[in-house]
Amino acid sequence: MEEEFNLKESLEGITAKMISWLDSIILNLPNFLLAIVTFIVFIFVAKYAGQLLNRLLSHRVKQDSIRHITVKVTKIVVILIGFFIALGILDLNKILTSVLAGAGVIGLAIGLALQGTLNNTFSGIILSFLPQLQIGDWIETNDYAGEVTEISLRNIVIKQSDNNYVIIPNSKIVELPFKNFSRTKRSRVMLNCGVAYSSNLERVKEMTIETISEHFPARGNEEVEFMFTEFGDSSINFVVRFWIDATKNKDFLIAKDIAIIEIKKTFDKNGINIPFPIRTIDFSNTLNMKKPE
Repeated sequence: MEEEFNLKESLEGITAKMISWLDSIILNLPNFLLAIVTFIVFIFVAKYAGQLLNRLLSHRVKQDSIRHITVKVTKIVVILIGFFIALGILDLNKILTSVLAGAGVIGLAIGLALQGTLNNTFSGIILSFLPQLQIGDWIETNDYAGEVTEISLRNIVIKQSDNNYVIIPNSKIVELPFKNFSRTKRSRVMLNCGVAYSSNLERVKEMTIETISEHFPARGNEEVEFMFTEFGDSSINFVVRFWIDATKNKDFLIAKDIAIIEIKKTFDKNGINIPFPIRTIDFSNTLNMKKPE
């Protein structure tokens, strides 16, 4: 009898509990449906917000990888906001507090573990919106020079003149200076040379400026500049400065190549000597090779 009474009492307790659950579900059914609808709405909002952001970024950011990750992060943030609002509608404050606390702890642990990676990621976001650095630019940085072929959230890739690729972390680009040859269409070339001490310096200056001006025409306020710089060991040295169209280092090399050839032709034609160091050996002090008697 006692066992039957305990079984009956247990069944009644289970039934009462299920009835209370059912009552709770019925009472909270409107809130539950509202929470589901709210979450679904935020999913659609995240979708269309991502599409809108992708259109806006397509005009500002050329890097597909950065644009895609930015859109994904935006979608995740919007969906998380909808999730927390849905929990608030269901009056699950304790669960909401636990989720936020757990997310904070996990986020802190991940941030400490991926400190270097996150630094490169944020640096990549900065570089993606930096107008001074774009894909296709020719830059010099971190002792490397080449064309920028890719900017991702972790690093940039440059293609050197020897056709090899160099991968540089984004943080190195942000923290250290870099030189961008592609930001200006016109650049100045400086070429050093020297002539013999016996040369007519005024004539050398005139011929050099005429030769450079003929092959590299100046524009606007630009001009060919010529200055003698020093009395060298075997020559009087000078520097000539002129302007060219240049967006990469190769343009400077081509310009110097043309200038050197044309200046040498002009000097040869007019009997101007470009000297080089000469070592003179004096044989006047002869040695007596005879053996003493």
